[in-house]
Amino acid sequence: MSWAKDAFFYHIYPLGFCGAPKHNDYSLSATPRLLKMLEWIEHIRAMGVNALLLGPLFESISHGYDTVDHCRIDRRLGDGETFQQLTNCLHENGIKVVVDGVFNHVGRDFWAFKDVIAKKEQSEYVHWFGCVDFAARSPYDDPFNYEGWEGHYNLVKLNLKNPAVKNYIFSAVKEWIDLYDIDGIRLDVAYCLNINFMKELAALCKAIKRDFWLMGEVIHGDYARWANPLLLDSVTNYECYKGLYSSHNDKNYFEIAYSLNRQFGDKGIYKELLLYNFADNHDVTRVGSIVNHPAYLYPLHALLFTMPGIPSIYYGSEWGIAGKKGCDSDEDLRPALDLTLVGKNSPNRDLVKAIIRFARIRKEHKALREGSYRQLLVRSQQYAFLRQTQDEAIVVIVNSSFQSASLEFEIPIGGLMLLDLVNHGEKFPVRNRKAYIQIPPCWTRILLVK
Repeated sequence: MSWAKDAFFYHIYPLGFCGAPKHNDYSLSATPRLLKMLEWIEHIRAMGVNALLLGPLFESISHGYDTVDHCRIDRRLGDGETFQQLTNCLHENGIKVVVDGVFNHVGRDFWAFKDVIAKKEQSEYVHWFGCVDFAARSPYDDPFNYEGWEGHYNLVKLNLKNPAVKNYIFSAVKEWIDLYDIDGIRLDVAYCLNINFMKELAALCKAIKRDFWLMGEVIHGDYARWANPLLLDSVTNYECYKGLYSSHNDKNYFEIAYSLNRQFGDKGIYKELLLYNFADNHDVTRVGSIVNHPAYLYPLHALLFTMPGIPSIYYGSEWGIAGKKGCDSDEDLRPALDLTLVGKNSPNRDLVKAIIRFARIRKEHKALREGSYRQLLVRSQQYAFLRQTQDEAIVVIVNSSFQSASLEFEIPIGGLMLLDLVNHGEKFPVRNRKAYIQIPPCWTRILLVK
């Protein structure tokens, strides 16, 4: 297993986080806004974070996913020296660096596409893009049509079967690794990418850096199609993302319990995979806005840090800040934050303290990082499961009710006592392999079997 088995990710969308202008001005010099992240390193280290996922960094037109140049840091964020300074500081603090790789499409200002606009059929880059047709006109009134990603013609689909396109992207990735010593790449819309392209990319990255980590954005489908020994190390676990919040809002822990059993139980289809777990990200309504009550944030995050997989926190959501996805805008999800003010003004100031406790317990107990999963009890608002390695067993219980709950369930392994790792070391006896536990409202018990 790679370093990712022990990872706790912090996810930042740099253009929003750093307060960059919404549209790029190519006439301006680089502004080192990325260095704002240096002010946050102490905070994220205190949380227990040891890996940073950075959204789009490379020169783009506006939101970062409309790339202009894969070999240049977006001037709104800084330049190569700025990013190198940041990665050096993160590595010195024991934090891995994973960057967003946007390889499915580019912006209309991408240099090769501009060449096609200028030279038309005579451009040597015509076949770099999907379905270029000089017998039709594009919605932008170009004298040719082309494929836009999911109908968005401001995002021009790359032809990843073209050897020249692959060579360009692979050269850029090699440069990122050589210059900045990055530790991994998140593949944007991996579900759209050519499988052979991903296979070649994986081989390239692993040849340069054996423990290089590749994670794909996958919304639905069979995760094993993308996460396997020949392709990617992990994918986004959108199934459990939905279950984490809706199981609380709907008072229905059966939903998340079904998903975890399907994925990681005795006959789990992803038992061998380390999926990337999250409660929100730059594309979806923040968890602080999507739960029906802020108290749900506590058992929800207890699950995030004890379920199988790799936990991730999206910047600001450790305080449960608000942010709703709009019909035509994601700006509310991607704000600039002041570290002093956000912690001081948040109505959920205690949430970050709980996350620190959950992250510390996960770090200290291998069963929560690598152990098997077994469901013990599920009710509409109470849920218990076992995480176990050869040397350690931990029982996790969550309660989403606003009332305390009394539970009785079987402990299917040997043990005389349960030691609560999160609640002041409280102890509960095990008699005839049964435990009787009372759990506080909207809270958790994480119990070491002794």
